[in-house]
Amino acid sequence: MKRMKRDVFFWTPRVLSILFAGFISIFALDIFSENFTFWMTVLALLIHLIPTYIVIIIIFIAWKWERIGAILFCGLSVFYIVWTWGKFVFLAYLFISGPLVIISILFLLDWTVNKKRLKENL
Repeated sequence: MKRMKRDVFFWTPRVLSILFAGFISIFALDIFSENFTFWMTVLALLIHLIPTYIVIIIIFIAWKWERIGAILFCGLSVFYIVWTWGKFVFLAYLFISGPLVIISILFLLDWTVNKKRLKENL
């Protein structure tokens, strides 16, 4: 049972963060509705995917160092709210920052479970 608990705490934040990266990537697809040339479309797509690149970098960091990943995901949530404050309705903040906070909490729980496991093995 302990092994299953550790696996759940290990995989849940990682899978959710990957799904979140896919979710925010969807917002970059609006670039295809513009009348850009091929190379302008490629450039605009790369620019619109910058938030996804940031999330992917944080996923790589969090995969190895859960506590740092939790801090980065929470910081990203706060950054998004501060950066876009007043531009959107409350629900938009909830859909973007909410999952980031949940992922942050899950990475923190994973770090706690791993810390306890390492103490038990000593």
